[in-house]
Amino acid sequence: MKARAPETLACTPTAVEPSGFNKLVVLPYGLTADHIARAMTDFLNFLRFINTRLNDEKLPRLESIIMSANFSSLVGEFMNAGIPKYCKTLVKNKYHNGHPDMIPAGMFPSNSVQHAAEGIEIKASRYVRGWQGHNAEDTWLMVFVYDSNRVRDGADDPRPFRFLEVLGARLIKDDWSFAGRSPTSRRTITASVKPSGYAKMNANWIYRVPVIKTPKNPAQSKSAI
Repeated sequence: MKARAPETLACTPTAVEPSGFNKLVVLPYGLTADHIARAMTDFLNFLRFINTRLNDEKLPRLESIIMSANFSSLVGEFMNAGIPKYCKTLVKNKYHNGHPDMIPAGMFPSNSVQHAAEGIEIKASRYVRGWQGHNAEDTWLMVFVYDSNRVRDGADDPRPFRFLEVLGARLIKDDWSFAGRSPTSRRTITASVKPSGYAKMNANWIYRVPVIKTPKNPAQSKSAI
């Protein structure tokens, strides 16, 4: 049987590892690790379906077509829409560009609010820290960290998408550093999560890819005879 090409193999994302979820994590609003795991798996199935069809047409995978920031937004928006499918105590905020992304079901009229302190803001990133938002907020923040190819990789080193970790905690404004801009700058105004905020989220990690330890060679062990 002919071996499948690396690009074809990369169309199937790496599955979520059940043992990678933190049994001691504290989550708000009735949310559970299982709700998050099921939404993550839904995204992996979605990406597999899309990439397999693209590959059938001899086209690059989705993550190799879409700009990196847009692909991260896609991952985040999928989680935003997917988690409430399983967690009935949370809904997607129906207000256009409302904050936060998910809010407690029935707390606000028509499940829509422009800005509120209650709820969960969701982000997705290829980076393990230094996450950014548009404003310094008092909010419960959840970040999905993943690894995948991007447009600049071209056809080199094809690898499947995989979630690396998910972190989450309630942050306050002091956990963000605000970066303004000069009157002539066109840079988007941003706020970045400070080390204090990262420490809170890291201490309450939700999912991490388990580290597989390679067994030692007995012949190299000091206790070997």
